[in-house]
Amino acid sequence: MLSRRQALVAGATLPLAATFMPRAVQAQAPMQGAGFAPWNRFRLGSFEVTTLSAGSRLLDNPQETFGTNANPEDFAALSAANFIPADRSLNFFTPTVVNTGADVVLFDTGLSAEGTLAALTAAGMTADMVTTVVLTHMHGDHIGGLMGADGTTPTFANARYVTGAVEHNHWSAAGNDGFDRNVKPLNDRFTFLDDGGIVTGGITGMAAFGHSPGHMVYQVESDGQRLIITADTANHYVWSLQQPDWEVRFDMDKAAAAATRRRVFGMIAADRIPFIGYHMPFPGLGYVEATEDGFRYVPASYQLLLNG
Repeated sequence: MLSRRQALVAGATLPLAATFMPRAVQAQAPMQGAGFAPWNRFRLGSFEVTTLSAGSRLLDNPQETFGTNANPEDFAALSAANFIPADRSLNFFTPTVVNTGADVVLFDTGLSAEGTLAALTAAGMTADMVTTVVLTHMHGDHIGGLMGADGTTPTFANARYVTGAVEHNHWSAAGNDGFDRNVKPLNDRFTFLDDGGIVTGGITGMAAFGHSPGHMVYQVESDGQRLIITADTANHYVWSLQQPDWEVRFDMDKAAAAATRRRVFGMIAADRIPFIGYHMPFPGLGYVEATEDGFRYVPASYQLLLNG
């Protein structure tokens, strides 16, 4: 039987693959797999957190989406300084599961049920284990997995649903096909939160408006350890963090989104706590430090392997 020290050394072969304690609903996959695994698991206090790789997309001409108000020369220079091309990017889609022991909470559902369920299955979980689905906002890549392939059967049949009241109110009146198809049929199973609202013990919503009218982020806290699920507060680890005033095409209120980036990531930097960003490079987990202009992204390495 491996000692704790031996287990940590063995686990270091894949980033953030940590041992975990039994939970009320326990995943049936080990903490690491051969080659690339579309999931990543770590401990936060007594909670188990799993990020899911529900897909990725290559994007040509990324400045049509990120830094749309930036000088092209500045965009190219920042890209080169960070060893990434200015003419192509890779976008990630990363739902997160938090197992508190009492609840299994899924944050966002990906582009489709197929992609999210494939990652969930690889991580040793099934859709019927999910007790709560939290929607950070109503853009299509976050609500696309709510319904199965037939378009009418809920993917997470045993779950209740939670979202921000401001967000839901906006989209209810927007005449949006994706919302009307995926969210409206579930309306009677929703709980609506305002700033500071509680999802379940240890998980609290925080208003982070701008990317969408009622976009929310969530603080997860267990045994004094904290994590922020930032959703789409920042959509790219360089272009949106190092230059938080650079505009993003999908930010619906661009000035509010920039102010929210500075506020949320200012808090994360000041408190030196980890965060999960929906579009950060998988596994989506990292830290930020404040710089003169914005924030520097620091991918998590072995910090959370030392928990427990």
